[in-house]
Amino acid sequence: MTAMTATPRTASRRPALRWALGVGAIVFGAMTLLSGGRVLFGGAAARADAGAVVDFVLLFNFGAGFVYVLAGVGALARQRWSLHLARLLAGATSLVFAALGVHIAMGGAFEMRTVAAMTLRSAFWLGQALALAHILKSAAGVLPNPERRQRP
Repeated sequence: MTAMTATPRTASRRPALRWALGVGAIVFGAMTLLSGGRVLFGGAAARADAGAVVDFVLLFNFGAGFVYVLAGVGALARQRWSLHLARLLAGATSLVFAALGVHIAMGGAFEMRTVAAMTLRSAFWLGQALALAHILKSAAGVLPNPERRQRP
């Protein structure tokens, strides 16, 4: 018996979902860059309109917006590294969200919309990582399992 190998065609078994994930990440990244950029570079009026900005959250989210776009492009191109970026974004966003919780617990000023936005970001990237893992596993093959190997 011969072992079956994954072909590029198996990676596209769910092209609509892959495209939705990729485009969703790109749009989410563009929106993040626009909103964060407006507060960062829009002057005193934009900063005042934003309310009680938590600087480390704003800076993280703005920087991460570029990575969102990159991860989306990778997903559209069926690149396995997009899964690694999605996992990295899920973890890093969760850590920043936890740091925001510490900031709030210590009496720091914040906007409730920041908590809502971080909840959305964390859920989005966790979902993105799980969905990409499901889609891309057929392209990369399953993890090696010594019991599955064909013996000659």
